[in-house]
Amino acid sequence: MREVKDIKAYKSEEPTVVTIGTFDGVHIGHQKIISRLINTAKKEGLKSVILTFFPHPRMVLQKDANIKLINTIDERYAILESLGLDYLFIKKFTPEFSRIGAEDFVKELLVDKLHAKKVIIGYDHRFGRNRNANIDDLRRFGDQYGFEVEEISAQDIDEVAVSSTKIRRALSEGDIAKANAYLGYHFVIVGTVTKGKGLGKQLGFPTANVNIEEDYKLIPRQGAYIVSSVIDDDLVYGMMNIGVNPTVDGKNLSIEVHFINFNKDLYGKQIKIELLERLRDEQKFESVDLLKAQLKKDEMAVRSYVLSTDNN
Repeated sequence: MREVKDIKAYKSEEPTVVTIGTFDGVHIGHQKIISRLINTAKKEGLKSVILTFFPHPRMVLQKDANIKLINTIDERYAILESLGLDYLFIKKFTPEFSRIGAEDFVKELLVDKLHAKKVIIGYDHRFGRNRNANIDDLRRFGDQYGFEVEEISAQDIDEVAVSSTKIRRALSEGDIAKANAYLGYHFVIVGTVTKGKGLGKQLGFPTANVNIEEDYKLIPRQGAYIVSSVIDDDLVYGMMNIGVNPTVDGKNLSIEVHFINFNKDLYGKQIKIELLERLRDEQKFESVDLLKAQLKKDEMAVRSYVLSTDNN
């Protein structure tokens, strides 16, 4: 898959089939649309294109909207690449771009740059300045500029009762099972391992402290989770805590992972962590010994999970 961030510098005469959207989460509803896009491209000899926007429009237009995203832009790229897409165009969303008229958007981007021969779009999609144009306007522009519009019906969309908003809510509530079911894959956190206070090591559970660079990345509800990661081509499992470590009077939010049967040095490395199952809420224990006892229970839960996974 080719990623294009500078659309102005893009030069190609390849005809395309295009769909448009933010696609945060690339969830099972999105995947249905993308599958249709890719299959259409193969059938009609076109290149499959997603035109997406970053930052998220709400980040730009609603300054007070503290929206957090399911995927970072790099995570979104990796998922889309795995689906077999030909091109991902990332248009920088700015206040100036938000004011572009609907016809200028179609002519300058879809027609002149992307050479769209077909646009696949949801029945309720709106675009252009103040989002004042709809699918009927797009069909009219299609007749004018020579591209076909394929509508994704309400029935097709409603068959998959899922949305990015529902997934964000599930993650915020700690319902990782629901979030993963809606996503069609395990929710991931990608970050760099940094040095912590060494409290985990003192407790007999050394942890990798994970720093996430992107401040817009959604962090699930505080608590303990069963996780996995591929490190140096080995699949390893562990338990992750998201929280402030209240038992030892912690104050700052941290993400710490203790990997089972693992002792490699991870400092400075970037790791991708998949959240598999929620164990419990973060708790303040009356003593460090009680905390250690709970961590041992959490470790047993991880080992049981791994055994059940291996047996399936």
